[in-house]
Amino acid sequence: MIKKTALLLLAALVVPAAALAQVPQQETLEIGTSTNQIAITSDFSGADLTVFGAINDADPMLLSKGAYDIVVILEGPKAEADVRRKERVFGIWVNRETVTFEHVPRSYSISSTRPLDEVTTPQALNSAGIGVSHLRISPVGYFGDASDVATFREAMLRLNATEALYDSEPDGVSFVSNSLFRASLRLSVNIPQGTHTVRAYLFKNGRQIATETLPLKVVKTGLEARLTVAAHEYPLFYGLGAVAIALFSGWFASVIFRKS
Repeated sequence: MIKKTALLLLAALVVPAAALAQVPQQETLEIGTSTNQIAITSDFSGADLTVFGAINDADPMLLSKGAYDIVVILEGPKAEADVRRKERVFGIWVNRETVTFEHVPRSYSISSTRPLDEVTTPQALNSAGIGVSHLRISPVGYFGDASDVATFREAMLRLNATEALYDSEPDGVSFVSNSLFRASLRLSVNIPQGTHTVRAYLFKNGRQIATETLPLKVVKTGLEARLTVAAHEYPLFYGLGAVAIALFSGWFASVIFRKS
């Protein structure tokens, strides 16, 4: 009886261990950036941000088959955005209709190992809000036609892309070794200051399995920083100073170019 009980206890210990051994290890993601702060100076003309990362516990067989995909996003601070439609009235262009969107990233750069429609399905991209076309932005207090909302949304995305605030690189991520990767993100000359978010997604056979995020600060330095602080914290004195400089410039120019 004692021997039978001991065998049962041994089986109870061995079976869970065998079951645990059969459970595959879940891959995880680690990322780092070439810098944690971008300084905007008077001669700032844009910059490139490099993101390095590694896939932990990756399956070598799947790596060799290219079953893993990486998507890296640099998303700027979110704010409301107004989109206006102009119409010609009596020969003058006037604003006729305005739609306000909320939670709009002021800048958005995305890089991936291949085009997003080859990485995963549109439903998965919509669910995660990955890609310019799949951003989770919605109108505020608008009760008009839904088709008009889509038109205003497309116009807003197009304007941001024209100003280089939204950028996409479908082949901007590359593997530098078996599980190490490197991503390049372009920062526009018009990039807003504030805390941005670097976000990396790991896909395996089209399914998202891991996400990692890091903050990135964009700050103004030097004279630009002082002027920004003065404009926001001392608007009256900033305005008076701007008027005084304009008057002095006009007077000085008249003295220089005065006809004798």
